[in-house]
Amino acid sequence: MLLLLLSIIVLHVAVLVLLFVSTIVSQWIVGNGHATDLWQNCSTSSSGNVHHCFSSSPNEWLQSVQATMILSIIFSILSLFLFFCQLFTLTKGGRFYITGIFQILAGLCVMSAAAIYTVRHPEWHLNSDYSFPLALLSGVIYVILRKRE
Repeated sequence: MLLLLLSIIVLHVAVLVLLFVSTIVSQWIVGNGHATDLWQNCSTSSSGNVHHCFSSSPNEWLQSVQATMILSIIFSILSLFLFFCQLFTLTKGGRFYITGIFQILAGLCVMSAAAIYTVRHPEWHLNSDYSFPLALLSGVIYVILRKRE
């Protein structure tokens, strides 16, 4: 049981790391002389050095992507906190429904953000984001998981 709990915590931390990196990373799209992410657009030289960075445009679709990515991080952190709370307060045989629901919500927020972003950038359709399936998988594991002694 201890190994199972440890592996679930490692999976959850991996999801959190992927969510933080995918939200904060400064290069979602890299093209000829520019790099674009959720927060800023930068012009780069041929050697990869950044010259000028400007705030991203205030488009509604970009703000919705930013909001859903931040929501996914909040839901995932809340899910990890609830998991530890339920681990010590849940009765024997109880299921981690609340933890699983919040982790599934985090996965759905990532899926929504990725869908909105790829609709606006068709050249990005071949890349994939692994934080959605991992968040969804850990959410399902939490829902199935029962507390034992």
